[in-house]
Amino acid sequence: MKKPIKKNQHRPISRSLPIALLRTREHVMVPIRPLLAEIGMTEQKWRILRVLADLGALEQTSIARESCLLLPSLTRILRSMEADDLVIRSQDTGDGRRTIVDITDKGRALIMSYQPRAFEIFQRLESQFGKEKLETLLDLLEEVLELKL
Repeated sequence: MKKPIKKNQHRPISRSLPIALLRTREHVMVPIRPLLAEIGMTEQKWRILRVLADLGALEQTSIARESCLLLPSLTRILRSMEADDLVIRSQDTGDGRRTIVDITDKGRALIMSYQPRAFEIFQRLESQFGKEKLETLLDLLEEVLELKL
């Protein structure tokens, strides 16, 4: 017979941080997914384009970290994005083993053309939740990322 988990050994599922973060992500993505579907863009590709548009040309490991993707997945996705002329890959001049990725003009144009609608979605979130609370939430999430777990 299995022993029941004692109450002091776990938190109720409604207060589980990993599950709360996943639920929140899914809720926030609801209005964004139709926008991405309209342009035939996956969430992963959109994140990669946003990272490159914001940070400029980067080495693949940095893109993987910033876009929350595993490196093998990123490599596969980048091949597809390069074929669609959204990104360009080149060897690092200082270290030929490293690959540098940059957004193309086509990729930048895509981001720019849909950025106003993405910003509208963000504005709705900010107006309903509150600008100060949203900034506090983002600050707190950054603090969690700095923890040594």
